[in-house]
Parts: sequence; structure tokens; C-alpha cells
Amino acid sequence: MAPIPGSGLAKGLAVTLRTMTKKSVTAQYPDAQPDLPPRTRGVIGLFEENCTVCMLCARECPDWCIYIDSHKETVPPAAPGGRERSRNVLDRFAIDFSLCMYCGICIEVCPFDALFWSPEFEYAETDIRDLTHERDKLREWMWTVPAPPALDPGAEEPKELAAARKAADKLAAQQAPPAAEPHADEQARAAEQPTRPQGDSKQQTDQPKPNHPEPNHPKPGQEGAE
Repeated sequence: MAPIPGSGLAKGLAVTLRTMTKKSVTAQYPDAQPDLPPRTRGVIGLFEENCTVCMLCARECPDWCIYIDSHKETVPPAAPGGRERSRNVLDRFAIDFSLCMYCGICIEVCPFDALFWSPEFEYAETDIRDLTHERDKLREWMWTVPAPPALDPGAEEPKELAAARKAADKLAAQQAPPAAEPHADEQARAAEQPTRPQGDSKQQTDQPKPNHPEPNHPKPGQEGAE
């Protein structure tokens, strides 16, 4: 069936009329803060303890707005006779938010959970150069990152928590005092009790009981008759 000419225009005018009759509400920002979702893409926080300077976030960034500098240090062997190892030490981690398009690729590709979204969005500057946040500033944003949502009741426990709990239980078992030993008198009393062979008990149960004659006790009233 062909649409009625002018039906689309009538629908549009109906929406306009409904909107015109409603009262407009204006949020008085900044006096009234907006109610944002907890996972709002506001600014990126850095948890530098987890950063291994793998450079994956900087390589995957489509705007090339992440700057990372590092150097190598030699780590002594953990055990005597072991071999020394080298590791990367983070010197600089900066994000230029004047270039960032908030795509979240750097957060998604980070294999060690060092970057997180923060819902904070009030970081406007009068100088564009101040929009380049160094790692100290990115660390401050980290404290505004909301906690992750709770797992489903039937979900499997994360491997990190399971490993930490297993290590804590093992340490508690090692530090627990040993079980109290039996008292010395109880040990001596148990040693004095004779042990009966298994064969003797069976033989005694198989032997018939001896028939002993019952004593002839006088009945009541017969003592005087005698």
C-alpha cells in the first residue's frame, strides 16, 4: 500500500507540537553537577605499578598522543648462583588530551591493567600545553576511578584472588601452633594396658560356659522350721 502523501510531514509536526507543550529543563551547571554513568569516558588514569613499558598502548594509539620514556636496569639474581636479569623502568608516561579522541584503544590493549577510565571530565585549561598530563597527574586521576562491578553470584572466582587466598591459607597453616600432645600420664596409662591377641578373644567366645551348681538358699519361712 502506497504511503499517504504528506504523512511524514504530519508525523514530524506532531513531534514538534508535543515538544513545544513541554516545559524545558535546564541543568544549572556547574552549580548542579550532571548525573553521569559510572563508566563515563572522562579522563584516563594510570596505575604505574602495573606498567611494564611494553609500549603497546603507544603503538596502538591512532592519534599518537601517548609519550613513554624508559631505561633498563639490571636486577640481581633472586637466588645465589642465579643469572642477573634486566627490566624496563618507567621514566615518563604522558597523554596529550588535546589530541586524544577518547576511543579507549589504549585501555583495551593494555595487557597488565595499567590504564583505566575515570568519570572526571572537568580538566579544561586556558593553555593547550597544560592538557598534556604527565604520570603524576595521571596517577591522581587513578583515585577517581570507580570500583569494578561485582561478579555474578555463580561466576568463577578470579585466578588472582584464588592464588592470593591459597598463599594466605598456606602461610597461616605454617604459622599456626602445633597441636597439643597427650599428657604424659595418659601416655603411661595407655602403655600399661595389656594387649590381647586377636586369636584369644575368638577362642574365649567359642568356649561354652561352665555349669556351676546354684547355691541352695533356704526359702523364707523355712529357717524356723529347721
